Amino acid sequence: MPEAGLKELLEAGVHFGHQTRRWNPNMRRYIFGELDGIHIIDLVQTEVLLENARRFAGELASGGGTVLFVGTKKQARGPVKEWADRCKMPYVNQRWLGGLLTNFNTISARISRLHELTDWQEEGKLALLPTKERMSMQAELAKLEYNLGGVRDMDRLPDAVFVTDLKTEEIAVREAERLRIPIIGLVDSNCDPTQIDYVIPGNDDAIRSCQLVIGTIGGAIEEGAGAWRVQEERRLAEEMERRKKEEEERKKREEEEKARKEAEEAAAKAAEAAEAAAKAQAPRPAGPVAGQGTSSSQAAGEVPSPTPPAGGASEAKAEGSAAPAGAESQKQAPVAPEKGASS
Repeated sequence: MPEAGLKELLEAGVHFGHQTRRWNPNMRRYIFGELDGIHIIDLVQTEVLLENARRFAGELASGGGTVLFVGTKKQARGPVKEWADRCKMPYVNQRWLGGLLTNFNTISARISRLHELTDWQEEGKLALLPTKERMSMQAELAKLEYNLGGVRDMDRLPDAVFVTDLKTEEIAVREAERLRIPIIGLVDSNCDPTQIDYVIPGNDDAIRSCQLVIGTIGGAIEEGAGAWRVQEERRLAEEMERRKKEEEERKKREEEEKARKEAEEAAAKAAEAAEAAAKAQAPRPAGPVAGQGTSSSQAAGEVPSPTPPAGGASEAKAEGSAAPAGAESQKQAPVAPEKGASS
């Protein structure tokens, strides 16, 4: 991370404060003395505090945090935009909209509208509208771009706010303090440092001083954010590789399960076919001829016992008695000679 030593701070004029009659008593501990009615800021403390702020910003960015750059005064607009773009962080360098932090839901809706109008302009839809409606939307787009162009990619509240002038950015400081967002501030001798979490005593009116402080903090954020992006890309690549392997393993298991089921079905079908073939090839036993059915006892050579008639025992006795009578009549009856024999 780039560092700013005493020599760089002295050459940039960071030690020059405001006139002694315009000072804030709370800045007493950061003032070294006065010269020709101007307060001289203690650069030894500035160096130490700048290093603390730089370390905090770098660690925050390396953990994926977001730092909002705020600098709407003329001396800080250029460096704020340059370093915020390099760090890919949100920034405000034209006008601070009241409620940008405390009323972020409404601001998010306006940011969505900005994206919508930008997409229409890029796709050429605005050119197809009637003249009056097209001019109205172009004016709305220009206004949104002016006020919210730097925070168009800020989808949540920032993790820290870097302010270059506490007097000019008083509303931003109050909103961040209300939401308990850490504030990194370049504090001149006419400002109150009690509201700032990471105070950087220094000149906030000189262009070179603003460039040096913003560049130091921005360099730390850029390095930390770059390291975090590399880690994030590596993590995403590993995650994609892991998901790819899991998908391949899942497909492999599905294919194996499908092959196993198909093999089981084929084996079952083969078993059924073999059983059917065995049944078809087995010899059938010779059955009884129609009308000559025999029982198992007859097949074994046994003589079947007579079965009494259904009429009962009386009928059987009557038939028994009638049988000998018939026999006797047959014995007593004479045999008539045939005519051919007599002749």
